[in-house]
Amino acid sequence: MKKAIIGRKVGMTQIFDEAGKVVPVTVIEAGPCVVVQKKTADKEGYDSVQLGYGEVAAKKLTKPEKGHLEKVGVGMMKHLHEFRLEDCSSLNVGDVLKADVFKEGERVDVTGISKGHGYAGVVKRWNAGRTPTSHGGGPVHRHAGSMGSSTDPSRIFPGKIGAGHMGVEQVTVQNLDVVKVDPELNMIGGRGAGHHRGARRDPRPQGRHRVPEELRQEVRPQGPRDPDRQHEPAEAFGQRLKKGES
Repeated sequence: MKKAIIGRKVGMTQIFDEAGKVVPVTVIEAGPCVVVQKKTADKEGYDSVQLGYGEVAAKKLTKPEKGHLEKVGVGMMKHLHEFRLEDCSSLNVGDVLKADVFKEGERVDVTGISKGHGYAGVVKRWNAGRTPTSHGGGPVHRHAGSMGSSTDPSRIFPGKIGAGHMGVEQVTVQNLDVVKVDPELNMIGGRGAGHHRGARRDPRPQGRHRVPEELRQEVRPQGPRDPDRQHEPAEAFGQRLKKGES
């Protein structure tokens, strides 16, 4: 892993690329992240850095967490995560990483917590097919169907799909394009709906957060439009066509 940062998803927007095509973009608040701990191969057996993200009240942390952060003197951090980077020699405890560690055009792997869907059936959870909906199919069109034979083997094989809790699990999406980086706002825009490499967003609902106005682009059709142009009614246009007028 060459680069890493922690952040949270802010929302979705869209921008136009050079060809004029609309690109869906996930806006992520990436950092600022503080280097809380640095591990070396001589002492711990491997090289890594621990990053902290998000301020939190001290009363919401455990005593070991508070002692760990007070020893470093970087403040109380809500999220702590360790990254094994290829080159950790340039980072020291107290350094701050911002969104500018990534550049536009790079590809990243994104890890985050998926949206929770509660208790879901097999059709929604596993994309299972329905039973026939005619000729006395009965009220079982979205049921799981057969669980296996009875006497032999008299059990359900591991891996059989079924209803249950869906979502709220760690998901990784690979090779997402970075299409926008704003160091001033600490915002990163990734192509599509995903999260960023090593970026673990807050799994709690973030509906109150909106995409900053500085990252919004007006979505308008390509080409100029004359504001003074008067559009004639459809009936008048049809009459001109009948008369052969252009």
